[in-house]
This record gives sequence, C-alpha cells and structure tokens, in this order.
Amino acid sequence: MDPNLAALDQVKSMAIDLGMRFGPKLLVAIIIMVAGFYVARWIAGVTGRAMRPFEFEPPVRQLMLNIVRALVLLVFAIMALQNLGVELLPLIAGLGVAGAGIALAMQGVLANLVAGLTIILTRPFRVGEYISIVKEEGQVAEISLASTTLTHPDRSRVVIPNRKVVGEILHNYGQIRQAQVEVRVAYDTDLNQVLAAIREVAKGGNYVDHQLGSRLAAHDASALAAQEADPLSEREREVLRLLALGYTNQEISKKLYISVRTAETHRARIMQKLRLTTRAELVRVAMERGLLTEDDAGT
Repeated sequence: MDPNLAALDQVKSMAIDLGMRFGPKLLVAIIIMVAGFYVARWIAGVTGRAMRPFEFEPPVRQLMLNIVRALVLLVFAIMALQNLGVELLPLIAGLGVAGAGIALAMQGVLANLVAGLTIILTRPFRVGEYISIVKEEGQVAEISLASTTLTHPDRSRVVIPNRKVVGEILHNYGQIRQAQVEVRVAYDTDLNQVLAAIREVAKGGNYVDHQLGSRLAAHDASALAAQEADPLSEREREVLRLLALGYTNQEISKKLYISVRTAETHRARIMQKLRLTTRAELVRVAMERGLLTEDDAGT
C-alpha cells in the first residue's frame, strides 16, 4: 500500500475519532457561551434598572455594568471549559503569570485606571463644573477611567490623564464662577443707574442709556431718510453719470478700473432702484440729481 495513502487514512481516522470524542462537547460549549452572552446582557439590564434610584455618575454606572457582564461571562466560560475537559488549575496559573507580565508592561495605563476609579468614587468634581489643575483649567466635559476632558471657552479641549489629576492640588470653582470686573464711570454719574445697568447686563440682558438711545435713534432715522431720498451709492452715482453720457459697459469698466461684469451689475441695480428703462430716463435722473449739466446732456 502506498505510504502516502496510509498516512492520509490515518489522519482521516484520527480526525473522525476526535470529532466523535470532542464534537458534541464543543457544540455544547458553544451553546453555553451563547447562553452566557444573553444571560449577561439580561443581568446587566436588570442591574442598570436597579441602580437608577442611586443616581450614580455615568462612568461608575458603566463600570459596574461591565463588571457584571464580565463576571457572568467568566462563570459560563468556566462551565464551557469544564465541559470540554480542560484542567483549570494549570490554566489559572498560566493566566496569573501572563497577567503579571501584562500588568508590568501596562503600569502607566493601569495607574490611569486606578486614578479614574478614585476620581469616580470620591467625586472631587463632576461633569459641568469648572476646575483648575496641573496648570490647566476649564469646564469638565467628560470623566472616563483613563482621562478627564476639559473644554475652554474657545471650544478647544484638554485631555488630562487621571494619574496627573490624583494627588495634585485641585481648585473646583463649581457650576457658577465669580469674576471681579472693574467698571469706571464719571464722577457726576448716577450710581443707582450704573448699578441698574450692571444688574441688567449680569442677567444676560442689554442696557443702553436713554440719552444715547435717543441719539442713536435720531441718527438711524436721519440715515434712513437719506437712504430713502437717494438709494444709490457713491459708485452707483458715478456709473449713472457715465451711462447718461453714453458710455458703454466696457468703457465704464476701463474708466473706473472695474470689471465689465461689475459695471453690468451696477447698471442693473441702478435701473432697478430708480425703475428706469431707457437712456433718456437715465439722462433726466442724472440731471435732476446734479450729476450732469445741460451741456453734458447735449453731447
């Protein structure tokens, strides 16, 4: 018999033997792990609902739910391994040695995690509070196991590792910050009016002095009246004069150092604002506004 065929038959028989011995156990182990996944999710949901009355911080809540899922999955994994006939004591010893090596290599990350747990459990600050630490300050936007994120008024973000936060001097300003602002006024100013203005601005409103408001209103009214009397800008009046003199758009663009399209735009706006349609009307309006003399109109 061919040696290759004999080796192939041996491998085939061995595979069938292993399948008969471990196939059902492997199938049962897979079923156990799938069941463990759903049981872990269900228990985590029940635990989350049970924690609602205690008002835990979001990181604490998420950490507890993850621990519950991990413990349930660990129990089902041990059951699956026992079903496969795996010896657990050597496996646990090997995992212990590997865990020690991983912990030594990731001591910085683990330090952040432990510091994060300390911050979450002791609550020296909460999300939304303004703090100053490690020569940085800002509003707390997020507290995670690894880092704390601060935001600045310019919308920039600062991420501080938690091991830098624990053990440092922390200044927590809280939700409401106090600011010292110096306001200078004239000697003859009514102090009651000044205090009323400061209170109004501190509430988020606007304050305008009555006299200044009257002056601004009068100025706006005069500017509006002037605009209604002459809706054209200075450049549009120049274009109107040249149009009345018979210049084309190309000639106007060269004379005023603008593009032809800009000259066309000015012409369209003038015709729209003044409601004109012909060159004769342009000449008449230009003369009425003092942009042309009778000699210019006759040319």
